[in-house]
Amino acid sequence: MIIKMDQFNMKDYSKPNESFLVSGRIIPTFKNKVWKYTVEKFSEPYFKKYEDDEIDISYIEEEDKVVFLNYVENTCIGRIKIRSNWNGYALIEDIAVTKEYRKNGVGTALLNKAIDWAKENNFCGLVLETQDINVSACHFYAKNQFVIGAVDTMLYSNFPTANEMAIFWYYKF
Repeated sequence: MIIKMDQFNMKDYSKPNESFLVSGRIIPTFKNKVWKYTVEKFSEPYFKKYEDDEIDISYIEEEDKVVFLNYVENTCIGRIKIRSNWNGYALIEDIAVTKEYRKNGVGTALLNKAIDWAKENNFCGLVLETQDINVSACHFYAKNQFVIGAVDTMLYSNFPTANEMAIFWYYKF
């Protein structure tokens, strides 16, 4: 069951944020105006967890922002955080699924909910950013018909421990 976040279920927002395995990195290439990628596998995989993202009341009160939470019975197993972006796309700021429910269609269901919301609000598509080391996320977006639109080698360069590139994925209606 996917429902819109409100003041009563707002406490469930941070529950799906869990670590993921970093097993390699995406190597993007741009040729003939088309992005493609290969995967470099790491000899020593490691786990990474993003810092918990604080949610604010504006995602309940403002029309150009929304969070959808996915529940199984009374347990929140996934979330997607979306807002309007300056370029006419709806920006997926975050998507997370608990470990035990990954690769079971929860993420795709959340993306489909985001697509419906973006179409209802007259956006031209969806955009999101992930890191090149989040290979499983990159595969997930590609499987769901997102395409690479840009790569940013400087976005994380101010963080000495982050040896990552930002990859921007687009889904155009």
